[in-house]
Amino acid sequence: MSAPPPYTSPASGDKPPHHYHYDTHTNTYYLRTFGHNTIDAVPNIDFYRQTAAPFAEKLIRPTLSELHDELDKVRAHEGGRAEGGTRWVYGGVNGMGDLPGNQPAVEPKGVIKFGWIKGVLVRCMLNIWGVMLFIRMSWIVGQAGIGFSCVIVLMSMVVTTITGLSTSAIATNGFVRGGGAYYLISRSLGPEFGGSIGLIFAFANAVAVAMYVVGFAETVVELLKDADAIMLDEINDVRIIGVLTIVLLLGISVAGMEWEAKAQIFLLVILITAIFNYFIGTFISVEAKEPKGFLGYKAEIFLENIGPDFRGETFFSVFAIFFPAATGILAGANISGDLLDPQVAIPRGTLLAILITGLVYLGVAVTAGSCIVRDATGNSNDTISSQFQNCTDAACKLGYDFSSCKVTSDCKYGLQNDFQVMTMVSGFGPLITAGVFSATLSSALASLVSAPKVFQALCKDNIYPGLSFFAKGYGKNNEPLRGYVLTFIIGVAFILIAQLNAIAPIISNFFLASYALINFSVFHASLANSPGWRPSFKYYNMWVSLGGAVLCCVVMFVINWWAALLTNVIVLALYIYVSYKKPDVNWGSSTQALTYHQALTHSLQLSGVEDHIKNFRPQCLVMTGYPNSRPALLNLVHAFTKNVGLMICGHVRTVGEMITIGCCAAPSRWLLKNETKAFYNPVFAEDLRQGTQCLLQAAGLGRLKPNTLVIGFKNNWQNGDMKDVETYVNMIHDAFDFQYGVVVLRLKEGLDVSHIQGQGMSSMFTGNTDVQLLKFCRLRMRVLLIPQFVYLQNGSPTLPLNMADQKLLEASQQFQKKQGKGTVDVWWLFDDGGLTLLIPYLLTNKKRWKECKIRVFIGGKINRIDHDRRAMATLLSKFRIDFSDITVLGDINTNVAAFEEMIEPYKLREDDMEQEAAEKLKADEPWRITDNELELYKTNRQIRLNELLKEHSSTANLIVMSMPLARKGAVSSALYMSWFETLSKDLPPILLVRGNHQSVLTFYS
Repeated sequence: MSAPPPYTSPASGDKPPHHYHYDTHTNTYYLRTFGHNTIDAVPNIDFYRQTAAPFAEKLIRPTLSELHDELDKVRAHEGGRAEGGTRWVYGGVNGMGDLPGNQPAVEPKGVIKFGWIKGVLVRCMLNIWGVMLFIRMSWIVGQAGIGFSCVIVLMSMVVTTITGLSTSAIATNGFVRGGGAYYLISRSLGPEFGGSIGLIFAFANAVAVAMYVVGFAETVVELLKDADAIMLDEINDVRIIGVLTIVLLLGISVAGMEWEAKAQIFLLVILITAIFNYFIGTFISVEAKEPKGFLGYKAEIFLENIGPDFRGETFFSVFAIFFPAATGILAGANISGDLLDPQVAIPRGTLLAILITGLVYLGVAVTAGSCIVRDATGNSNDTISSQFQNCTDAACKLGYDFSSCKVTSDCKYGLQNDFQVMTMVSGFGPLITAGVFSATLSSALASLVSAPKVFQALCKDNIYPGLSFFAKGYGKNNEPLRGYVLTFIIGVAFILIAQLNAIAPIISNFFLASYALINFSVFHASLANSPGWRPSFKYYNMWVSLGGAVLCCVVMFVINWWAALLTNVIVLALYIYVSYKKPDVNWGSSTQALTYHQALTHSLQLSGVEDHIKNFRPQCLVMTGYPNSRPALLNLVHAFTKNVGLMICGHVRTVGEMITIGCCAAPSRWLLKNETKAFYNPVFAEDLRQGTQCLLQAAGLGRLKPNTLVIGFKNNWQNGDMKDVETYVNMIHDAFDFQYGVVVLRLKEGLDVSHIQGQGMSSMFTGNTDVQLLKFCRLRMRVLLIPQFVYLQNGSPTLPLNMADQKLLEASQQFQKKQGKGTVDVWWLFDDGGLTLLIPYLLTNKKRWKECKIRVFIGGKINRIDHDRRAMATLLSKFRIDFSDITVLGDINTNVAAFEEMIEPYKLREDDMEQEAAEKLKADEPWRITDNELELYKTNRQIRLNELLKEHSSTANLIVMSMPLARKGAVSSALYMSWFETLSKDLPPILLVRGNHQSVLTFYS
């Protein structure tokens, strides 16, 4: 029955809890479950936690091997445990660990965490209730009227509500760490989108600090101006007050989140008091305020203001002015790492804040439009006179004549003219000024906290390596002090500019781009239909989220088209940069899920399509072993399959080699890192032939299955065990039996470089993750054919090489280089369906081989060489394959003395022994060559062809030649290998090719 109790890492040194019972026979801890001793663990939340880093302390369930393997094997793995029964745990073998930027599952003591009210609701309300509420909302009502003002507010609420629903869905789909919008987008759409948005979102918050502080400073300067207390001049006073203000805010932020939260509560109280002060003031009629346009709640005023009166503005321009007020909905999510329960706090606080603030904005729009006229002179003498019949405005019906405002356009009061209308209407004017201060300072403080938090999360993930300096946190709350300083510097820089009208549209667009991607994340995750997408917040819809994303993009262009274009260009540039850098992270994004979904769908669609000659492409099963063990073989096949056909690196591993799945992942990562478009497919088998048979039958999926076996030539066949030669030749026979084409590559220096230090499996382990994986594999592996792991930074050997290995290394890298001007000689001696011709054609279409010309050599009769050449030229032209020359060969007579000497050790010599003894020897050693074989299958052709190859192709970059075919059961493996040896000896790189005799070329359209 199963698992040891949860293990801890060796680094922890903790002893097992008292309820675990140690069994001295199997060296395993036992846990009492259902009243019995068992090593099978019951479900435990600790098994599903992610740790801070690989090898960090973590409780884990027992492995399947520990529960399932024979007891002797389980004991053998005890060496992978530390003293006290602990076990090494690798946190990222299968990409499960959220490695960069992870935080411990258990928070340290004393950390300040906020609930949904203080952490989200308060922050969002303060950010949404900006200065727009007090100094622009009344002007918007004057321009757009009550009706369109409500439409503008509702439109903004639709966008923010949809974004809030999407944010809630993402936030409740798993544990949320710090980073706010960046964390939500990066974990949903991947590092490319997250990294691009995270950077501009952090920057936008940093600049927003300056915007809000400048708004506060301008209000203070207006008060100083009224009191005739200007220090220098208006612009410099704004700069001085702005810098002093941001220094104060920085001090509050650096003091800790607890102080910052207290300051936010204090500012919220002031803000709410100011709002109530305004609403109360609308019910208090003051005669002195009537000349300034405040006449109390009157039906005439409501009806007059219900419609628009645009003066130099349009509906969309007014909407563009208002919408930035609604862009504070992520203020709570941005400090997600400081929330007690983000999955509850973010949805509840964000959506309630949108509702409350939206109702207040609507209330201000309706009340202001119901009791204040659009134009007023401020002159108490402008009452109804004898000219009453010419006055039709609502003010006229209420005893005032402000018609002169339309003539002179210089009135200073009313909705259209006075930005301080709410101060005038309120019960106590200074409270509105205090509300303006509170709105600006609270928004500035929220942005000052949000920018470093988001930036710190981005830096921890190491998306941009040069920014890792800002990832460090300080104190029990992991405060990003370095980020605070950077935000302060950016804020001061923009405050000193003191003119932020140009930058404001870009900042709004940065926020909107974040909202658009949050909405798109929900749509994308729902479309991918991943089992991992199961948010506990159910009130969302993928199509509504898509509509929200589109709306956000539309609003971006409505606010400012050039700022929208600039935002998109910046996001695209950062996306391309991150995609190019390929950060080593795996967050299980919806992009991965959708890629899988699309691949599965297209694979199934492809399975329903019949093969056609025009669509044939070589899909190669390449027996490389570890992908970097035979680089020449890998690089050459990759050259003609890249973006054309399938390539699978087959690796047959004996049962004794079997190790953990985590170690098998390294070759696949090595292929990706080296931009080799291939799959790594290992199989475990008793021997090479059995493993190859498994791969020939089972590799691939649907139509994406190999049709060509590619192997390297066995250079040492004469010196090794002849049973291995028999296995090698039988692999070729098996491939033909399964209707595969076969390609054999021979380099005179050899192919296998795995015995050279730093070139085998060990060199595939690079970077921090792979180094730890390498250590893990070394602990878990018991039987391995590679004698030693060596980790090298650059993958190059550290010891001097002998001359043979030096040449081998140089030869193994020859196909990585550009080939330059040369030739690819195609010896198409036998028609195998056209594979011998197709491979060099595909090869010479690639950049590295582009300058090589194809020369074709064919067999023919001496008396009709010209005719055969013309016939081949016609065929090649119909196939639309360019060639530089065609040579027809006719003479194949030669001396066989050298060949006889080579095969002498492998002859059966049945004439020298009894028939029964000869038959027994042949059965035991099937590679023995009989006299009958030598008589039936003459080898003169192979010997002569080698001479012709040396004569015509000794300087070729590559030779592609028809492979000699041996009849199974009739030609012994020793004779077949002798043919290969004789044919390809002392030549440039040579590919022996034999298709499955099904046409792969056609000249029909």
